[in-house]
Amino acid sequence: MLVVTHEGTTDVRRARKHTLVSEYEVFRMKNGETISELQTRFTYIVNHLLGLGKTFEDDVLNIKVLNFLTRTWEPKITMIKESKDLASMSTEAVFKKLLACEHELIQQSYSEDTKKKRKRIAFKISSSKEDHKESSSDDEDVENLSLMMKKFGKFLKRSKDRKFSKP
Repeated sequence: MLVVTHEGTTDVRRARKHTLVSEYEVFRMKNGETISELQTRFTYIVNHLLGLGKTFEDDVLNIKVLNFLTRTWEPKITMIKESKDLASMSTEAVFKKLLACEHELIQQSYSEDTKKKRKRIAFKISSSKEDHKESSSDDEDVENLSLMMKKFGKFLKRSKDRKFSKP
């Protein structure tokens, strides 16, 4: 009686097993999904299938993991597939390699973003006092122009927001 209460009848277990097998077969990485989220979903399905008596070999699970990744992972997939120890590698080790790669990709994109955000400033050097007076007025003109452009950009943004906010 206790077994039926916790595990269900054989029909319920069979139906649950078929559902999990179909989830396993159509399993794919979702857009914007991280490797850890993917690992959580995959582990949930596999663990429940193991609990219902289904068995898997490590290399089959590894190939399944690598085949359901998105195209952005192609170079890493090729590298892992060509490694000689794929058959003996645990699925957890495959996920660890993928997590390390994901971490590297995040670091690279972060450093690229910070490089793009840096502003480059060039200073004009003058040698005479007359040049200095002209360059200071030029500098003021440049500052005024940049300030005007900044304010104009803010004005455009506000007017654009107002257009869409009115019914």
